[in-house]
Amino acid sequence: MSETAIDNGSVNVAIEDGIARITFYHPKSNSLPGTILKQLAEAITEAGKNDDAKVIIVKSKGDRAFCAGASFDELIAIENETEGKEFFMGFARVINAMRTVPKFVIGRAQGKAVGGGVGVISACDYAFASIESAVKLSELAIGIGPFVVGPAVERKIGTSAFSQLAVNATAWQSAEWAFHKGLYNEVFTDLKDMDKAIFELAQKLSKSSPEAMVLLKKAMWNGTEDWDTLLEERAVMSGHLVLSDFTRNAINAFKNK
Repeated sequence: MSETAIDNGSVNVAIEDGIARITFYHPKSNSLPGTILKQLAEAITEAGKNDDAKVIIVKSKGDRAFCAGASFDELIAIENETEGKEFFMGFARVINAMRTVPKFVIGRAQGKAVGGGVGVISACDYAFASIESAVKLSELAIGIGPFVVGPAVERKIGTSAFSQLAVNATAWQSAEWAFHKGLYNEVFTDLKDMDKAIFELAQKLSKSSPEAMVLLKKAMWNGTEDWDTLLEERAVMSGHLVLSDFTRNAINAFKNK
């Protein structure tokens, strides 16, 4: 087990009985600054290379928010388009790591997911959630738009549902809504029951044929081979927009609430 403190947050990796558990944490509702995004992408990639890990679980720490998305503190500190692109590439690398890792990724959402957090869940191959796990794509409300996470979200829930989240950017959609749209595969009212179900599935997968799972994952992600380029292009778009006066004013307004 290893843990690295990053900007008052951490990424923890534990591998036991064929199951790799990757847990991220940040005191601000598990938001994701660039350093944590980097560590998360690296942890997923390394677990994919580790023969002791047959299946991967991605989750966050605590019993409230799953992920508040991009770190507002870091967004407001971006000074140029190069820095902007690099920040949003953090989300691109996490999504692409989850997409290309040759093992199934199970997501665990114990609470609300916003923006990039919805992107992380969308990139999972199978996702569990609590009844409290409402979702929102708030990017448009701060003048950006869910460009980097968009392909993963749209692939998971379809164009119509993605458009609903992206356009109505200040509205929460319930866990039941997300379940019916296909973002969550199973929803639970009790966290203990959810964790039992996650362990049972992970245990089954850890004993399944590795070759069959690799081939099945490739088949499931067929058509996304251009995402390395696509998500980089989207990161450039977001990196440009984050410098606008509209975005800076909107972020400051959110922070001062």
